[in-house]
Amino acid sequence: MAKSFNTITADAQVAASTMNAPPTMNDPLNSALAESIVNKPRNLKIYGYIIGTAAIAFGVIALAQSGHFFGGINHEIFDTFWNNFTKNLFKPLLLFFYLGFAISMLRVPFEFPQALYQGLTIYLLLAIGWHGGEELAMLSGNSLTQAMEFIAVGFFTNLTIGAIAYYILRKLIPKLRRVDAATVAAYYGSDSAGTFVTCLGVLQMGAIAFAAYMPVMLAVMEMPGCLLGLYLISRLRSKGMDCDGNMPNEPEYHCDDAVSHAPGPAADFLVDEKVEAEKVLTTDELHPTTTVDMQTATGSIKQLTLPLPVKHKILDPHLIREIFLNPGIFLLMGGIVIGYVSRLQGTSVTAPDDQLFVGLFQGMLCLFLLEMGMTAAKRIRDLRSVGKRFVIFALVAPNIFACIGITVASLFSHITGQPLELGTYVLFAVLCAAASYIAVPAIQRIAIPEASPTLPLAASLGVTFTYNVTVGIPLYLAIAECVLKTFPVS
Repeated sequence: MAKSFNTITADAQVAASTMNAPPTMNDPLNSALAESIVNKPRNLKIYGYIIGTAAIAFGVIALAQSGHFFGGINHEIFDTFWNNFTKNLFKPLLLFFYLGFAISMLRVPFEFPQALYQGLTIYLLLAIGWHGGEELAMLSGNSLTQAMEFIAVGFFTNLTIGAIAYYILRKLIPKLRRVDAATVAAYYGSDSAGTFVTCLGVLQMGAIAFAAYMPVMLAVMEMPGCLLGLYLISRLRSKGMDCDGNMPNEPEYHCDDAVSHAPGPAADFLVDEKVEAEKVLTTDELHPTTTVDMQTATGSIKQLTLPLPVKHKILDPHLIREIFLNPGIFLLMGGIVIGYVSRLQGTSVTAPDDQLFVGLFQGMLCLFLLEMGMTAAKRIRDLRSVGKRFVIFALVAPNIFACIGITVASLFSHITGQPLELGTYVLFAVLCAAASYIAVPAIQRIAIPEASPTLPLAASLGVTFTYNVTVGIPLYLAIAECVLKTFPVS
């Protein structure tokens, strides 16, 4: 389904629609909304978890700095992280993020103009693409080959990360509905343009070099999460998921509502109108079922009617269009092509436009992070009704996935014999550690209406994004420096 630029803001700010929407039965968060309004102290729990975790981390680092902890261990990585963290803590980028966070936390009566946010989003995507295209135009043949190989590795890395996220969620939070676990995994199998541009700003301020093809990597690594989510949901539907997203072994499952095709808006995309017009199917033909015996808690045997597994279309033309012609990806790739073609004509052609797309980048990014701080604070509130295990996942998972990314980058560099720049390591780690809040929510609204609309965004935008831009980027930079020094590529 074609989307206009007006939906870019909606993709990143599902908060505006979900926070004001009436409660739905398939949303595990909405059941606690009414109670949380009366019992406001509960809203402080999530902030306590995050602040407590940060305090413990900083305490460990401070002890390591003083030499009273981790005795005998090389403290270089702690020194590097602490230096990076304190150096970036009060830079304009993060100060604007803190300001936006404070506006939402203190309930200041201010709303960021959506038209301005829309314009900033368009500008940043085009600016990243423009600058990346210029740099790509200066690469040699061997460098382009390396770029294509590393981009392919990035795609499969994020696909693997999404699968790992699903496995961790299933083991760590058994009570989490499988449809929600699959959707959250899809978010973490994708990446975040906001985290990427923030990292770019940090690298530019520190004059840290990175590969020119990383903007292309941003676009490519956003797709695996979408594909993984659609695959997992297709398997759940074939195993009898009902219209509310509940599986047969989950509470509130309604076997009468189980269907053999995608419910909600996605159903419209999976119906072949020609077949429907030429053949009238009976209920049994449309929803083939089987009867199984199940033992209840009292020991009695109860017969349960379940839908038979049915093959589904994992992708249809509408979803393919939504994934590959997502406005964010399309603008980014368009900027890359324009920058590439323009730079091939010489610097005299690109110099005037560099004043807009390069010179103003840092200032525009500060305004963008002001809005992101406001949105992140709102998303954190949505976590008040979930357990601390989910919060821990959103805080710890980025570190695990970033380390996977740095390890993969190092292995790729050693196997190919081509050294990667420090900034490339950091950006790749950020792409692995980040979670989507633009592309996957758009796919979710179309193809996965059964999943909670707020739970994935609360984790990806409220916790993971906040962690990455404040603590994560300096930490990943320190780890990458340590890896480069310990395992240099000859």
